Amino acid sequence: MMQLKELGEFGLIERIRNAAGRSDAIVGIGDDCAAFRVPSGTVPLVSTDMLLEEVHFRSAWSDYYSIGCKSVAVNVSDIAAMGGTPQAIFMGLAAPGEMSVEQLESLVRGVREESRYYGAELLGGDTCRSPSGLVLGITVQGYVPEQQIVTRSGARGGDIIWVSGSLGDSGLALKMLQQGQQPPEVLAMRHHRPRAQVALGRALAKRDLATAMIDISDGLLADLGHILHASEVGAEIDVRRLPLSSYMQHHLTRQPEDLHLALRGGEDYELLFCSAEERGAELRELSAQLEVPLTPIGEIRQTSGLGVVGANDLGSELKGEGYDHFVSS
Repeated sequence: MMQLKELGEFGLIERIRNAAGRSDAIVGIGDDCAAFRVPSGTVPLVSTDMLLEEVHFRSAWSDYYSIGCKSVAVNVSDIAAMGGTPQAIFMGLAAPGEMSVEQLESLVRGVREESRYYGAELLGGDTCRSPSGLVLGITVQGYVPEQQIVTRSGARGGDIIWVSGSLGDSGLALKMLQQGQQPPEVLAMRHHRPRAQVALGRALAKRDLATAMIDISDGLLADLGHILHASEVGAEIDVRRLPLSSYMQHHLTRQPEDLHLALRGGEDYELLFCSAEERGAELRELSAQLEVPLTPIGEIRQTSGLGVVGANDLGSELKGEGYDHFVSS
């Protein structure tokens, strides 16, 4: 099996370019820059994220195709959180020379196919050798009509707090992997192959249903905390209303202390947003149209602080703590 150090950087770039196929861009892979048009009446959205081996993923737990897919999805999720549409993907890749060409091609295929799933293209990037472990840096460029941008800073007192999908499944899958257990396929997919809620984010922005929005990457409490800080408001949520999958509900009957996985686990990549109370019927209609569950879990209040009620029927004030790269281990 050929290794990357045998193929070389330029041989690798040529394989990536050939695999990318025909591009709709003005200039695609192979030049100094990519060039492409942004639809008239829109402004660009740009986000970037890094994935490091042994920090964000372990090759012993996930195949390289899934790693490539996830690297795209977690970035596209940021575009979704601002109501945008993804358009272009750029990949910075540092790989050990001992990595096989087959493994690298599988990873790139995951990046390419996941990009296409969201209607975006892989249009360039950079490659180099890593002395230890695989490093992926993904940049996504998208677009949104300027008047439809949704930020974290628009939440208002009286808004209802909503969340899409279910919470804690990725965290539960990670816990099982760390304990040497193989998660059920549904949980494993939530962790290894999350899907960004692009259609939902776009619909919320287009219909002006969200006053503030964020994707849940660091955990519900942490990401809600970001909205509260940016909007200069407080909130109260009821843990009894958190949307939990049947797997999580069953797990909590045996280990109720693991409720923290839904509050702080992170990597759910669902959308957390605020909306005026009178828009509830429209949100329920949208939920049915998109077949995406939407659940109201609390309310924005004018006074600062985050109140969390319903855990053991006791009210408590909790800090918006979630995953932090510089203090978590």
